[in-house]
Amino acid sequence: MPCFLQQGEIVVIDRRAFSSLLIAGAAAAAVTPERSFATPFTRPKARNIVMVHGLFADASCWSEVISRLQPAGFNVTSVQNPLTTLPEAVAEATKVLDRQDGPTVFVGHSFSGMILTETGIHPKVSALVYVAARAPDAGEDYAALAAKYPPPPASAGIVYDGDEGRLSEEAFLSDFAGDIPAAKARVLYAVQQPFHKALLTAKTTRAAWRSRPCYYAVSTEDRTINPDLERFMANRMGAKTIELKSSHLSLISHPDEITRLIVEAAAA
Repeated sequence: MPCFLQQGEIVVIDRRAFSSLLIAGAAAAAVTPERSFATPFTRPKARNIVMVHGLFADASCWSEVISRLQPAGFNVTSVQNPLTTLPEAVAEATKVLDRQDGPTVFVGHSFSGMILTETGIHPKVSALVYVAARAPDAGEDYAALAAKYPPPPASAGIVYDGDEGRLSEEAFLSDFAGDIPAAKARVLYAVQQPFHKALLTAKTTRAAWRSRPCYYAVSTEDRTINPDLERFMANRMGAKTIELKSSHLSLISHPDEITRLIVEAAAA
């Protein structure tokens, strides 16, 4: 009959119990990598995740993270940011937040940090996760704040067609998606949505990060937002911060780390 040591004592179990332990161990070993994000020690208070994308992208940019969160039991929605005006973007995000059935982690990348900052006071939002994202204070001029740091190279790659702006292919591949394989980066470039110039001068009227638990992922190789500006914003909000050796698109090049940060926020 199998026996085990437990705190200096010999514990004897019968063969049926021993077989059950072996089966349980085998089942645990068969868990998929995605399932590893929801361990017995992770007891999330929030089962809902709402994500928003920024400029030069669309809602599908969260696919790598979504594919890891869904098997772990999270209800995930990626908002299609209209990229027109900040009020219209806030309205789209609010509609999605309204549909959630309980506590929700609100996640934003890049420009959509403005949406988190403005909309994150929603009663269903339990935590905010900023991924290489803007995080202005209420009424703050983000452009003036960013001007205190060396300009990121991607800024020079924006091209306009009337009031609509987008990144040139060269800037997209080198300054926005620099650590993404070229073939995949070109697909992302093909689906980028144009933004309206009005977005660049928008100001938030609130700072939700002052009243919600906050998490921030800094991209140390970012050429779209200055990494030191990201560090400043993360530090100012008192966020739990991780740093990733990544381009601006850490949600695609480092989806495991971004997923873990979101899961941690879900337990806040």
